[in-house]
Order: sequence, then structure tokens, then C-alpha cells
Amino acid sequence: MNRHYIAFTTPETADIVTDSAPTPKSGEVLIKVSHAGINRADMLQRLGLYPPPEDASPIPGLEVAGEVIAVGAECVHLQKGDRVCALTHGGGYASVARAREDHCLSLPETLTYEQGAALPEALLTVWYNVFERGQLAEGETVLIHGGSSGIGSIGVQMARVMGSIVLSTAGSAERCEAVRALGARFAANHRKENLSAQFKSAGFAGQVDVILDIAGGDLVQTNLDLAAPDGRIVCIGAMRGMQSEINLATLFMKRLTLTGSTLRRLETTERARCFSAIRDHIWPRVVAGDICPIVDKVYPLNKVLDAHEHMRLGTHFGKLVLDCQIGR
Repeated sequence: MNRHYIAFTTPETADIVTDSAPTPKSGEVLIKVSHAGINRADMLQRLGLYPPPEDASPIPGLEVAGEVIAVGAECVHLQKGDRVCALTHGGGYASVARAREDHCLSLPETLTYEQGAALPEALLTVWYNVFERGQLAEGETVLIHGGSSGIGSIGVQMARVMGSIVLSTAGSAERCEAVRALGARFAANHRKENLSAQFKSAGFAGQVDVILDIAGGDLVQTNLDLAAPDGRIVCIGAMRGMQSEINLATLFMKRLTLTGSTLRRLETTERARCFSAIRDHIWPRVVAGDICPIVDKVYPLNKVLDAHEHMRLGTHFGKLVLDCQIGR
């Protein structure tokens, strides 16, 4: 069968290319992709700022949802016809994509493919960085920056159902209110001056056990100031800049841990282990409706550049998604 996929021939040109669909390798499934999630990493890859790993597909797209149409050797849990969402090692902006079976989640009938495409990357990012690297425990306080983003909106809900006190940030009073509706006890407007003062006024300055930072830059010192003694700060993005000047005394006196990660460099076995934990601890709450993906807008595949521009502007709430079936 044929496959069509997106190729960025230049940073400002997106072509739809047709070729033969790949064959699943051992331990992989082949998915007829209904929808694909859009991530900032895709946009950076298009601009040449975030090249994929050597063993990854050069086709952009890190998460998909659709129907399994073939299974490779050694697959034991999935079969043809199963509804899934999956993390891909590239190749998601396509009508057909491969994924490891142990990087897939069985999609219940209560969730659409649009919603399914909004889940794998966010679930893995939050689980690995907040619950594993950050070691967030029940009853602790967590600050998840960017609560209106795809990662943030899922992260707020995940931390809430796991029994944590959730704080967040967003870019307007309306967005802050929407993030609170997801379960945040307090959300500060990061477009207003003095973010630290907003948290201090709310009684949370110096009380935050775990912080998930998607922005970097000048936000790093703010995180240090907000953190509780023995707090853990996990940085996964640099939207506010790759460089930061910090007061090391804050780090020393509070015994803080400052760490970070990039999902694309996470080993395959580590991803599989995390998905196993997500199936045990988080996925039942997704199936029950306690965690609900928020899809802001769905774009047809040939409008991928418009979708990326929407992401760049940062006006979306939740996830932007591509419809990968042409002519639907």
C-alpha cells in the first residue's frame, strides 16, 4: 500500500510525498494514522534547530493515533484492527507510521483519534520528568509552567489525580482560570511583572517541591526562589532562552536539584519502561475520564505550516493536531 507524508524541503516549504508504506520490524506495529499530534520539537526540526537522532525517521511527527493494520514478529499484545495511540521515533506526519508495540497505548472507544493523538508525548514527558526525575510524591506541591500548553494541560491533570497540590502559570487571566478548572489550586499570569510576587501573595513562595520548567532563560532563578528546601527543578525547554544567570547561593542554601532532559534522546528501553508505568498508574484515570486531552484545533495535513505558525504564536489552549488522511 502507499503512504503519503510531509517533507520540509525548506524551512518554509512543506510537500506531500507519496511512497510505499513501510513494513513493521520485529516488536513494531504498523498504524493507519488518523491524526498526529503537533509538538514544538517538530517546528524546531523544520527550522533545522533540532535534528532527529540518526536512528530516527527524518519524517517529522512524534505521536499518532489510528488503527493497527499490521504487526511485526514478537508482538504479543496488539493485533490488526486495534485502536491505539503511540509515540513514534519520527514519521508521524504521515498516513501510515511504525511504532514499537511497547510504545503504544490501547485507545478506548470513549476517546477519539483526535484526542488520542494529543496524549503519548505529553504523558511520557510528564511521567518521566515530574514523577521520575522530579520524584513528585502524593501530598507534595508541584508547579507546572505553561498550564495551557499540550504538556501543561495534561501535567496539571496528572499531578492532580496523583494527589499533589498543583500550581501553574498561563498567559492571561482567562487562561489562568481555565488552568484552575483543570485542577490547579493557583495559576499565575506569566505576562504580568514579578511572577515570584504573585506566588508569594498566594502563599506558595518557597513552598514548591517540584517544578517543571518549559521555558528556561530568566525563569530559572524564579524557580530557584519559589522552590522549597530540597526541591527538584526539571527543565525541559528554553522558550525564554538557552542562557540563564542564577544565584548559586539559593541552590546551596536550599539544597536544590536542578536537572533536565530531552525526550528524543531518551533510550528506547527507558521509554518502554515509562509506558509500562503509565499503563499502571495513569492510563486507568484516562480511561475513566479523570484525565482528558484538550484539542484546540485540527488542521489538514496540507496545512501543516499554518499549524506550526499557530503553535509559534502560542495562542492555543491544549493541543494542536493534524488530520493525516487526505480527502477526508
